[in-house]
Amino acid sequence: MSLAQPIEKKLDISNEGAPSAAELKEARKERIFTGINKASKFLDAIGLSWITPILMIAAGDNPREQGKALWMRLGIPILALLIFMFAWAQLAPTVKTSLGAIPGPSQVWEQAQVLHKDHVAEKLKADAFYARQDTRNEALVAAGRGSEVRDRIYTGKQTYYQQIWTSLKTVFFGFILATIIAAPLGIIMGMSPAMSAAFNPIIQIFKPVSPLAWLPIVTMVVSATVATDGNMSKSFLTSAITVTLCSLWPTLINTAVGVASIDKDLVNVGKVLKLDAWTKVTKLVLPSALPLIFTGMRLSLGVGWMVLIAAEMLAQNPGLGKFVWDEFQNGSSQSLAKIMVAVLTIGIIGFILDRFMAALQTMFTHSTNR
Repeated sequence: MSLAQPIEKKLDISNEGAPSAAELKEARKERIFTGINKASKFLDAIGLSWITPILMIAAGDNPREQGKALWMRLGIPILALLIFMFAWAQLAPTVKTSLGAIPGPSQVWEQAQVLHKDHVAEKLKADAFYARQDTRNEALVAAGRGSEVRDRIYTGKQTYYQQIWTSLKTVFFGFILATIIAAPLGIIMGMSPAMSAAFNPIIQIFKPVSPLAWLPIVTMVVSATVATDGNMSKSFLTSAITVTLCSLWPTLINTAVGVASIDKDLVNVGKVLKLDAWTKVTKLVLPSALPLIFTGMRLSLGVGWMVLIAAEMLAQNPGLGKFVWDEFQNGSSQSLAKIMVAVLTIGIIGFILDRFMAALQTMFTHSTNR
């Protein structure tokens, strides 16, 4: 007994202060919760906020509390969509147009499948064309007539997916051009009250101008300055520049407001440290104004996407706008359902673009607040 007692005391001393298994488990759970909370900001930005309650339940949080959050974030939106689909299916046949009744969800889905099948069939035709071309070129090379080898591009009709891709390229080209113009000019306006006063009347005059008013002017300018279609077609440039002219204003205004309203203490710090203009802009102005700049960019991209459809219709640039116009002119019994497919596609892509910009804002600013 006398020998055992010191050993027991030593064991007690060695274990003293060490966390128990329960404490270790609780600490690990807290780390998991912290990680989920950090990830939730990004999930919220991309429209997947409903994933957070599922992760919290899996990590061991209160199922009842997280279940309520899941119902609010996922259950209610799904229920609202189902009610909308039911109302659409019931009311659509009662609305008659020159092309027949408004198509319901089943007819729209049917035409979406038709468009997909058309894309697959056109892709098979393109693959067969290139296979025949490769075979012919190989035969010419084998016969010693390599100078006659020609590589031609398949000129079949654009499929629905290709028209979507064309629209995306056009809107991003116009949006990037608008950002390159608007962001620096907004910084200059925000830092200089005189420049802000000078540009403000111009902004107020041109900001409300419709894309339908800009389009004829842009068309004439592009036609006069671009001799032939090169890497970029005239219709593409016309649509993209129209998007630029209509979408640069939100970025310009928000950038100017964000820069002008930065904390005056930061401005004073810059004066005390005698920072040069570049350092002042990159180290003080931009970090503070970035949330508002991103808000302006999100608005600009949304405006650009809306403007693009009208621009493509009138400029006849291959894209979703031209697809809608062609189907309207076609006037077949399936045209209205295909137009509805395009409408839903435009809306879904617009939502994805907004979530994309929100995700970028979260990544670069860590907050939507100043």
